[in-house]
Amino acid sequence: MSRAAVLLSAAVATLVFLMALPAQAATHWVAIGSDHARALDESQGLTTIVRPSGTQIRYTGVGTVPADVRARGWDHVGDPDSVRGWYVEPYQRSDGGSKMFRTQAPDGTWSEYVHTLAPGEALNNSWDAISVDGPWMLSGEWGTMDRLLGFATPGLNPAAVPGANLPIAFTVHLDHAVRDVQGCVFFSARTLLCSSDDPAGELFGITKPLLQVDLARTPDGADLTGHVTALQQLPLSSGCRGSFEVEGLDYNRSDGILRVIVMSPGICVVFDSKTWRFRQG
Repeated sequence: MSRAAVLLSAAVATLVFLMALPAQAATHWVAIGSDHARALDESQGLTTIVRPSGTQIRYTGVGTVPADVRARGWDHVGDPDSVRGWYVEPYQRSDGGSKMFRTQAPDGTWSEYVHTLAPGEALNNSWDAISVDGPWMLSGEWGTMDRLLGFATPGLNPAAVPGANLPIAFTVHLDHAVRDVQGCVFFSARTLLCSSDDPAGELFGITKPLLQVDLARTPDGADLTGHVTALQQLPLSSGCRGSFEVEGLDYNRSDGILRVIVMSPGICVVFDSKTWRFRQG
């Protein structure tokens, strides 16, 4: 083999190796400010929706659950996500048995996709995160977990059919347990940022951490692994003392801003809860 061929072969091998490595997000995020998070309708999650009509940041909270949806037993909404104008918000019900992903198309029409719980699956439906390319969606369970659940994305994957059961399509097996994850968002095609409300701190040595999950590959509907890193503790700032609650988060690729909701303790939940804004450090 000629020297040129050897060098070309080595270069190709190096490129293949680098492509196989997990995509890396920033190792640190710097808080650049905060906005007041209203307890009634900005207390669960948020996402950036980009449509031809314009761009908006949409929040969820107790007050954003439509009356007819609540009347049918869907009494808790979590942290939503949006890709290509499609918007998906996750619901759970206190009587258990199923979860629901309420979906708005770019034209404003709504549909509902119900998932019947699998054996051993927790009833919580705290968040959803849609892959950058759209077809696959991740969700998580409350408590201490070593997995994320994968689904076909309503509206963006023909395998998701309104009126039919939306089954678990695949599982992300994490290499480190996580606790009380309230939201995740795709920072890149293979990297998630997640907000954890972990009150104990023994998993990573800090409470209320911002987590990074590097996936082994871009989601494609088959099981895969994820490497978990705790990046930093999220800000806990209030005029009241007590237990903060970390909620959902959003990353806007157009301006590079990460937003994370942190609700204040006690009566201060009304007065100084915050949506923190971050940039990469």
